[in-house]
Amino acid sequence: MNYSRKLQKYFACFSLSVVLASDLLLTQKAPPVLAQIANSSIGNAVTFTCGDSEATIKAKNGPRVVSGTTSFYIGYRQVSSNNKNPRTIRFNNGIKAWCRDDYETTGDDGTGYGLYWDGGNVLYGVYSSTGSQTGNDFRRFATGRWLSSYGSGGGPKVAVIARINPANGEVYYATFLSAKKADDGKTNSLVVNALSWNGTNLTVQAKSWWTPRRANTNSMNCSGSSPYQYTVIFTGDLTTVNSASANTCS
Repeated sequence: MNYSRKLQKYFACFSLSVVLASDLLLTQKAPPVLAQIANSSIGNAVTFTCGDSEATIKAKNGPRVVSGTTSFYIGYRQVSSNNKNPRTIRFNNGIKAWCRDDYETTGDDGTGYGLYWDGGNVLYGVYSSTGSQTGNDFRRFATGRWLSSYGSGGGPKVAVIARINPANGEVYYATFLSAKKADDGKTNSLVVNALSWNGTNLTVQAKSWWTPRRANTNSMNCSGSSPYQYTVIFTGDLTTVNSASANTCS
């Protein structure tokens, strides 16, 4: 009898140990639940309407920044065969909070292709421009900023960087970012590749065709063929470039 009781006690303890060990393993293997965060996104511009659902826009795999249940998307509306107008949209929990398609409504063939959001009050959008046309465009937001317009000429695609109010989509201010031909001063192409923010300054990495601009907006002296890898550090209000550099350029 004593032997039988000891055996029963042994198996009871063994079963309890197995259960505790299993619970420990399950606890260790369970992944932590993390908030979804994506601060910066630069990519190919996609088209969408302000009436599209978030699922529809997300499926297009265009630029998107997200923090928690809030997401921003950027793209364009195809107005005609040779004219696009940029647009930006915000969703909260899958519900549209706002959609802006009034930043540029001219004949300029512009799109939106980049975003940076710190998850709070700092939101930047990156847009393209192919020239100045009559009507409302980013020039009305760029007065007094580093570059206030597309510049001379037309056709080459340049960038526009805009600081946006995340709450309603209003543009606080913007600057054009372009290359400048050294021989005739006309505007040349520039495409933004990346954005980063350190709490004070906005760093922009881009591909610049001949030739990148110095911090004073004049043309650099470059060797080799373009495009050049170009880095520009803006003050947060986009009025000043603290530094500008490019490989094989000075």
